[in-house]
Amino acid sequence: MRSIWKGSIGFGLVNIPIKLYSAVENSSLGLDMLDSRDQSRIRYQRINEKTRKEVPYDKIVKGYLMNDQYVILEDQDFADASPQKTKTIEIENFVEIAEVNPMLYETSYYAEPETQGRKAYALLIQALKKSKKAALARFVLRSTENLCIIHPVNKVIVVSKIRFAQEIRSSEEILSPDDIKISSKELDVGLALINQYSSKFNIEGFKDEYHTELLRIIEAKAKGKRPTIKKLKPKKAASDDLYDQLMQSLNATRKGA
Repeated sequence: MRSIWKGSIGFGLVNIPIKLYSAVENSSLGLDMLDSRDQSRIRYQRINEKTRKEVPYDKIVKGYLMNDQYVILEDQDFADASPQKTKTIEIENFVEIAEVNPMLYETSYYAEPETQGRKAYALLIQALKKSKKAALARFVLRSTENLCIIHPVNKVIVVSKIRFAQEIRSSEEILSPDDIKISSKELDVGLALINQYSSKFNIEGFKDEYHTELLRIIEAKAKGKRPTIKKLKPKKAASDDLYDQLMQSLNATRKGA
């Protein structure tokens, strides 16, 4: 793996030199966009809106529009905006990881210690595990300031980027059935159904089945065949009554078990 960022984790007065590596990868199929007439690949070009000519990558700069004129920014300008945050993931406080809304999570990175930071790195892992806490920090990556959660996973430290509060849309415009009354017996059966389906979280038990099935169709079409497609079997309850539907679901899971 190739590191995407080099810097350090600031833990009080302790400085832990690290490299960040992407901890996730895209599992979707690499589909190309083609012209249906001759199956030629469609390419995207960076076009100058005045000359309509393609712009070489090394001639592209970033600019901010102010008073109808662009202010051009250079790489050094981004670094100068916050020299500390471009090189340091500064821990600001520690939180209960269960208190972090899952909607906030974006992507995760493995943090690998440099040789001179291995002991401090080991200390931080053990302290996080012992306290059952996660660190809340911020740093700059690719010219953007990010909030992140620093937490241990197995034997390494993981830095997970999270969104700022203003990036989460309000749910006020979403219609909610909070005025509907649920009887105690309906709630009891609903809880029993949840308990019936409950198990220890094991992500290894879940595979990208859609990806696998789509690849099977592609392989069949490459051989000039059309694979047998599984027919969708709609599930329909025998009753429109919510309580009856819950009881049927509960009994079905018990029989399956």
